[in-house]
Amino acid sequence: MTVTLADVAARARVSPATVSRVLNGNYPVAASTRERVLRAVEELDYVLNGPASSLAAATSDLIGILVNDIADPFFGIMAGAAQSAIGEGAPGRAGGEKLAVVCNTGGSPERELRYLTLLQRQRAAAVVLTGGALEDPAHTAAMAARFAKLADAGTRVVLCGRPPVENGDAAIAAALTFDNRGGGRRLTEHLLALGHRRIGYVAGPAERTTTRHRLEGHREAMAAAGLAGPELDGLTVHGSYDRRSGYDATLELLRRDPDLTAVVAANDTVALGACAALRDRGLRIPDDVSVAGFDDLPFSVDAVPALTTVRLPLSEAGARAGRLAVGAEATPPGGIATIPAELMVRASTGRPRG
Repeated sequence: MTVTLADVAARARVSPATVSRVLNGNYPVAASTRERVLRAVEELDYVLNGPASSLAAATSDLIGILVNDIADPFFGIMAGAAQSAIGEGAPGRAGGEKLAVVCNTGGSPERELRYLTLLQRQRAAAVVLTGGALEDPAHTAAMAARFAKLADAGTRVVLCGRPPVENGDAAIAAALTFDNRGGGRRLTEHLLALGHRRIGYVAGPAERTTTRHRLEGHREAMAAAGLAGPELDGLTVHGSYDRRSGYDATLELLRRDPDLTAVVAANDTVALGACAALRDRGLRIPDDVSVAGFDDLPFSVDAVPALTTVRLPLSEAGARAGRLAVGAEATPPGGIATIPAELMVRASTGRPRG
């Protein structure tokens, strides 16, 4: 049953006119009243018709791009490329460009859902979600429900760098997924081929799809070399996707195994932290310990020594997502495309001593 303005008013214990004032923002309303109304809107999942109130199925010229952290080059590169492609794509209703708005979730699943609801209320023409997803059944179900509502309202949903949502495939226009598992496997195979056997792994947050897929690739390579088991689990430390996490986790790995010869990091930023920790312990890279990252962010080649990593074509993926969002590129077969990862061997990895 469709939720009406009167339903929201009854839940918030205010008049329909007050609800309208809060939602339109065209009249001063007491903060406590505004909070009650917005809470009622959220609880009832009320959708405001907004500028397109006379055309219930119409969409605006707005496109939302959701990122975990715009300050992180991984997300910034994809968002920037998507925004540029959207601006160069299909024109808006008045002949002008589509308006791409970047929404920074800060890694909060609640904020991710809230942004999708806000974009739905604004009748967004499309939504692009970047980066890995949270692996939580309740959140996954909530995301699938949001995608379905967006699709029903005519909003195109495009995933960039994340796998399709379980039970939500039908509502997704396209999903561009990175081969994180394959990239992780090839990176560790490279270290194994050099002769490394005592390899520590600094993983990202355990609940993220990107973390799991990269770690699975690493462990597949280790298992193929006959190095699976409890010892492997002990040489894995989880943390955030930031430099501090790489620094602290590497010190922990060295505490667990002082004879470590290589460290694989969750991403390039984490790898920089790992390098700093090794230098502070008086260890040379790669003479004493090799270090490898993931993503091939712009600074990777300028690190000292240059960082061995796995290249993900972030700019190309973001631009493609933008074109898919505005219908300027054909949807891939089945709606899903896997973007390959490329191993970039540089000076931070070498043969272990002895």
